[in-house]
Parts: sequence; structure tokens; C-alpha cells
Amino acid sequence: MSCPAMAQLLSNTLYFKRFFPYYAFNVLGGLDDEGKGCVFTYDAVGSYERVGYSAQGSGSTLVMPILDNQLKSPSPLLLPARDAVTPLSEADAVDMVKDVFASATERDIYTDFPLTQACSVLDSLLVIDAIVVGIDLLIKKFGPTNKGKQRICLITDAKYPIKEPYEGTKEDQVNTISQMMQTHGIRLDCIIIREKLPGADLRVMEENDNLLDQFSRKAIAKIVHVDSPTSLLGALKTRNISPVTVFRGDLELSSTMKIKVWAYKKTSEEKFPTLKKYSGKAHSSDKFATHEVKVDYEYKSMDNPDKVVPPEQRIRGYRYGPQVVPISSAEWEAVKFKPEKGVKLLGFTDASNILRHYYMKDVYIFIPEPGNKKAIVAVSAIARAMKDMNKSAILRCVWRQGQGNVVIGVLRPNISSMDNIPDSFYFNVLPFVEDVREFQFPSFRSFPSSWQPNEQQQEAADNLVKMLDLTPSEGEEVLQPDYTPNPVLERFYHFLDLKSKQPDADVPLLDRSLKRITEPDPAVFSCHKPVIDIFRKNFELKENPKKKKSSKRTWRGKPSASSEEEGADGEASGIQNSNLMKASSNINVEKIGNLNPVQDFEAMMARRDCSKWVSKAIKDMQNYVSDLLENSYQGDAYNKAIECLVALWKGCILEQEPKEFNRYLLGLYEKWKDTDLANFFELLPSKNITLISQKEAPDSNVTEEEAKNFPVKTELKSQ
Repeated sequence: MSCPAMAQLLSNTLYFKRFFPYYAFNVLGGLDDEGKGCVFTYDAVGSYERVGYSAQGSGSTLVMPILDNQLKSPSPLLLPARDAVTPLSEADAVDMVKDVFASATERDIYTDFPLTQACSVLDSLLVIDAIVVGIDLLIKKFGPTNKGKQRICLITDAKYPIKEPYEGTKEDQVNTISQMMQTHGIRLDCIIIREKLPGADLRVMEENDNLLDQFSRKAIAKIVHVDSPTSLLGALKTRNISPVTVFRGDLELSSTMKIKVWAYKKTSEEKFPTLKKYSGKAHSSDKFATHEVKVDYEYKSMDNPDKVVPPEQRIRGYRYGPQVVPISSAEWEAVKFKPEKGVKLLGFTDASNILRHYYMKDVYIFIPEPGNKKAIVAVSAIARAMKDMNKSAILRCVWRQGQGNVVIGVLRPNISSMDNIPDSFYFNVLPFVEDVREFQFPSFRSFPSSWQPNEQQQEAADNLVKMLDLTPSEGEEVLQPDYTPNPVLERFYHFLDLKSKQPDADVPLLDRSLKRITEPDPAVFSCHKPVIDIFRKNFELKENPKKKKSSKRTWRGKPSASSEEEGADGEASGIQNSNLMKASSNINVEKIGNLNPVQDFEAMMARRDCSKWVSKAIKDMQNYVSDLLENSYQGDAYNKAIECLVALWKGCILEQEPKEFNRYLLGLYEKWKDTDLANFFELLPSKNITLISQKEAPDSNVTEEEAKNFPVKTELKSQ
């Protein structure tokens, strides 16, 4: 490709990427089609022209007057036209370049690199060079305005060596640049990519890391290391949220001991942006139109729909049971709980007493008041004492005056590892009793040994956990919260940006980096496929064939527990049909009916919206079985009673209520063993119905031998 063709290609590239990332001033030199030297100079958006000589950069304003003077460039308006450049020999040209750079170096702080470096073509842009160029662009564009809001975002692998400066050391150069950044209020966000770099010089990379860390100590800079596309995407924060204190005041240890602290939110859930309503009615020429839509509500009387009820005649009502209780604004304001503002220490407790599932909502950080040496020392002493003794503090917090609620939370020590950052505390809100949700699930440890994993299964599970560890020994932890973006928000804002530029653009496909967050890494699973296969073999899943539903006639005529219903295919729709398959019904059953008592019982046992349903289901089923037996005529309800007893037996085992079943069955036997219902108990052994033994439920007080002998001789043990 010829130099003029390359010039056109560079122009197209700069214009196509004129906003980001190729906003740069270029000079292109070479030979044209005739073998003559040619120089092309560019502006930032790709506009270019062929000239005899040119210079770009922070020192160009010093270099160009010298070149104009030495090369005697004539005006292009002179007639007849003359050559734009005075011919020079190679030696004279090299001497002139040296003089030009020497002159610019004396006057421009940024043109301070060795001549050999300035005149050579670098393999890549060096780290220090990139920071200097960024500072130059910000100073030229903004000057003294927006101090503190200017930011340089540098993404680099920092694997190329930085040559020694013309004067001083590399550290001196970093100090000079850091001082310039502080003077102009420029912040630096540096992201260092360390994904597998074959052939990289570790010594050079370590030296560059130390120089970049020096920026974080000397200037307002943040250095982040990433090793994957996902963490790189998370580190590229386009919007920084400035921390705002939620509390400034005293941490009251006692009435006479108070520490000045500030509290910030450390983590807070980023909400999905609210879509607002706008109107297109405003004229396009109206520059002051906001296009916002205001929604007004009118409240009308039920008795007179045409009459609008004014605000002073309206009152709110709150549902309390079946009724709605009206409460006026004045009453509501009076009933509000208005505690006094402040943060007070209630006491200390072992850190192990605060269970993980008690942590609620956002996380706050308590820091000592900046500049208050006594507060810094006091916070550090308490934090280190809590750390040494493994203690946590319980606080009562009211962030602001007039706050309508009180917060009780746990304070944990945060010992700083940096000399210039003091120790602090992390604060988590704890729940009240109304905030805790109880789920009545039986303990896995109390299940029979046959229901617990054996040694081979446990070993397979242990290997699975080890192999799929997200923190490999040779790399960084995967999906760190600090560098893992929310895929939903990222995708929305990406499309919002695209839509603002191209209104007719289609929704793009999900980005691969975001997809890696929402799905397991296929490479990891393929690498550990043998471990996964072993786990699958040890926990083999078998299909549970769907049982046929019995009709009403079949239910009444032939109870499902009867042996006559077993067909030739061996399918028993009786006891086996009363499994927990029906318990997943969306209908909340509140009592046991006559039509499907077993299904109603299982549905009640499966409810987890309140702890009362398990005990209520057991009690109702016991009463139902008792009613069946009392109203039985010549044994016509025995089969249905046995089917209900089987369901009750299974349910009491699953919910670890063996004593309740045993007490009921023994009570039945004692009550009716000398009546005409005694023959009912003779049917129980044939249906494998007996007391629940300790083998079936560890909480049972009946041995296996006693269960086998029932109902011959069995006595209930003392509780």
C-alpha cells in the first residue's frame, strides 16, 4: 500500500472512530508513488493535507515556528508556486531534528524523553506516555475548569519496559507527573490486564506495577488488576457514585464516652431505571419544552359520582382482619414512633452468635471523623480488641431526626492493611421477629441412615466441590463482586446508548462477556467432566411414573388401599397413589374433606406459609380416622381408614412427629380393643401398619422389636 493510500485509510479510520477511542492528532510520513518524500498532517477527526513538514503533540507549538523559520516555507498563495520545503541533506535534517527537540524540551514539561525514543517507532504506547498524553488533552480542553472532575482511564497490560528518562529516574518522572495531576485535580483509573501473557518479562511487569502503584500513593489514582473479560467489563465503571454520609455524629458507648464517626453506605442495590412518561405534543421548535407528563388523580364519592372529594375530606383506611379501620392524617402523625437521633452501643456478643442469614439490606461503613486523631485512635483500639476476641457489637441506630423507625444492627471490625487508611467498622441491619420467616423443614440429620449419603456419595460430592472451586490456586477468584457487572443493567444501558444514536436499531444479541456471568463456564465443566460423571452415577435419578387418577366411583366403590385394585401390570394405585405428588397443588387446602382426605392431608402438610399447618393436618387426620371407625358399619369404612392411617404414618415420619402417631395409634387400640372394632386392629399387620420405630425416625421412643409386636403387647414409654 502506498503512502497516499495509507493516508486515506488513516483518515477514514479517524473519522469513523472520531469520538472514541481514536481521538488523536497524527503525522504520517513516507514515499509516494514517484519515490518522493511525503508528509500528511491530521486533525483529531481525520481531516488531512499533504505538507512538507509537520509536528504534533504538546510541543508542536514550539517546534513549528522553528521549522517554518529554518525551512523557509513560502505561502501557497504566491505565484508562481514554489517548493514548500527547502531541500536539506540527511545530515542537516538530523541536526535540525535534534535542535528542534532540544529547544522544545527546555520549554515544554511533557517533551522530556530521550531523542532516540522520540525519533523511533515504538512497538506500543508506553504507560507513562499514555498518562502524559491524557493529561495534556484534559488541560488543553478544560483548563482550570472542572477541577476534580477530570479523569484518565488507562487500560494496559504494562508488559513493555519504560526507558530511562533524559534526566533523573523513572520514580522522579512519576513524582513530577503525579504533582501535575494533583495541581489540576486529575484522577487516574488504571486497569491492568494480566490474562495469560506468553513470553512476557516478569521483571519488567513488576517494575511497571511498582511505578503505577506509586501513582496511587502520590496522586488520586486507583489501580485495578483483572485477568478475564468479565472482570475487565466490571472494572470499566462509566459512572462513579460519590459517597454520601447517612450519619454524622457520636457513637455513644456510654453517657460519658462518645466517639465522633461518619457512616456511609458501603453497598446498595442498584435499581433498574424508572421509565418515565413523556409527551410528543410540544412543538419541535420549543427549546424549553421538557415533554414531561403530569398525572392528576380525582377522588369521587360513591353516592355522588359527579362530585369530587377534596383532600381535606379524604381519609385513609387500613385493613385489620375483615374490616377497614379509618385513620386520619393527624392520628397517623401522632401514632408514629419518633425516636431520638443517634447511634448507641447496646453491648457485645460472640461473632458466631450472629448467623449469616440475619444480615439484611445494605451494608454501611463507620469511619472515625476525618482529621480527628482521638476518634481515629479510639475506633482503632475498639476494632482491634473486637478482632482479637472475635466479638461483634450490637447497635441501636436512628440515622436522622424524625426518622419513623429504629434500626438494630451488628457492628464488625474492619482492620485496615494500609498505613494511610484508618481502621473502621462494617454495619449490617439485623431483623426483628416480624422480619424472620420460619420454614418448617425437618432436619437432615434426624433422617434414618438409609436416607443419608453413604461414604462413596459423600466423597463424590466433596470432589465435585473441590473441582469447581471459583478460586483456583494459580489465579484470581472468578466473579468477584467488585468486578462483576449486573448483566441486566449492562445490557439495558448498552441498548439505551445504541438507541440514542440509532433510533431504528434492533436489540443486539447478548454479549458473550455478560453471558459468562449468567451461565456456567463450559470450559470448566468439560475439564472436570469425569468428576461430574462420577457424581451423577452416585446420585442416579429414576423416573417416577405418573399414577392414574382414580375416579369418584372408584374411590367410593373400591378404596385405593384394597388389594383388588392391583392390576396385571403390578401398578398399585392404592397406598402408592397417596404420595406427595398432590401436595404441590396451587390450592391452599385448609381442612380434610370426605372426597379426597389423603390428598387434602398431604396438601396441608406441604403448606409452608405458617407452622400451624403440620400440627393441624395431623390433628384433623386423627379426628377423621376416629370418625370413620366410630361410624363404621360391619367394617365398611375399614379400608378407607387404613388408607388414611398409611398417609398419617408417612407424614409423621417426614415431619419427624413419630410420638404423635404412636400416641394416637396406642390410644385407638386401648379405646377399642375390647369392642367390636377389635377386628380392625387385626388388619393392620397385613397392611404393614404399626408403630413408628427408632429405625424409621430417631425421635421415636419405640424400639423396632416393640413395633413388630404391636398390637400384641406394647406400652408407651414415659416422655
